[in-house]
Amino acid sequence: MLIRWSLAVLIGLLAGVWTAQRPGDPALFPAASSETAIVVHLLDNGFHTDLAVPRAALATGDDALARAVRALPPGDWVRIGWGDSVFYVEQGAISGRLPDGARAFFKPGGNPSVLMLDPDPADPALFAEPGRATLRLSPQGFAALRTRVANSLRLDEGGQVVVSAQRDGDDAVFFYASGETFWVGHLCNHWTAEVLNAGGLPMPMARSLTSGAVMRAARQAEQGAAELDLSGAGD
Repeated sequence: MLIRWSLAVLIGLLAGVWTAQRPGDPALFPAASSETAIVVHLLDNGFHTDLAVPRAALATGDDALARAVRALPPGDWVRIGWGDSVFYVEQGAISGRLPDGARAFFKPGGNPSVLMLDPDPADPALFAEPGRATLRLSPQGFAALRTRVANSLRLDEGGQVVVSAQRDGDDAVFFYASGETFWVGHLCNHWTAEVLNAGGLPMPMARSLTSGAVMRAARQAEQGAAELDLSGAGD
């Protein structure tokens, strides 16, 4: 009897952890009709999520993030991502990198991480719709999202970003040292969900393990914002 009761409690706890949700903040998202919204796109490549944000908005201010963005090659948009400092940076077929992927997931104590900034001249609205969610943040919501991204950076003694790796050429991508730890309990999609939640969107906690879960939550928030617009227009 005790074993059954203990098992039931354990299952209940696991279910609670799996379904836990970070609440949104309606003061930050969606933007009110009286506000100038800042559009942010969530992009899903099937297993990893990036954010595409307006470069001008990301470069505002004089903190380390703003200086790093202003130093990037041309591009009106910046894709932002986060991941393991080795696996995320390296290129090549996933099938050939599975051992390193296992190391990134399960190494005791976790792994160093990097923040990606990828300048992009193309409008992310052209990204295939099944892999994109378009979000209209209030100015305060974007500022909070931006602060969460900036706080991910590990700075040197002079308060500057630390370049961990970069890919040169026409498709230049820059990776900056992050102060956060990458492990199976805090993966790239967990990080993206945390950033979106900072901007006011409700986001799953443990379930943000997958890109699909983050995308579904963003789409639900996007749909809820559209319904608010319609109800406001009918008043």
